[in-house]
Amino acid sequence: MKESSEIKYINAPVERVYSTLANLENLRPLIERIQNDETVREKIREAGHESAIESLQNIALTNDSIGVQAPMVGTISMRIIDREEGKCVKFETEQSPIKANLWIQTLPVTADQSKMKLTIDADIPFMLKAMVGSKLKDGINKIADTLAMINY
Repeated sequence: MKESSEIKYINAPVERVYSTLANLENLRPLIERIQNDETVREKIREAGHESAIESLQNIALTNDSIGVQAPMVGTISMRIIDREEGKCVKFETEQSPIKANLWIQTLPVTADQSKMKLTIDADIPFMLKAMVGSKLKDGINKIADTLAMINY
């Protein structure tokens, strides 16, 4: 099952957006800010992403991987398997109840603005597609919204 996010516009050059997303350790200051800044947490709540705040409590980051605790599922982790300079970062699940790939695509709009789209291709059993489809679409859009909020 393949789902894509809405296209998000980011007020930063594509090189800066790509370099931030291609090294997951670069997300650590953002995560710490969310965990420690009530104003930021309130903005996230107002955007309807309350569960994202909770997920960040037990996140594990390396340069190439990210792991997060998911309710009723356990740890879900993804590893970067491909980087295309300035254009795409591709992930694959390592630890997950389903096999999935995620792409973060970036393109320049102007010298100081970029656009980003996320795509997930998940191996969801046929019987679960009807139940999971809308949640997958909602989840990919929430991740895209969160990444678009980063101060690159």
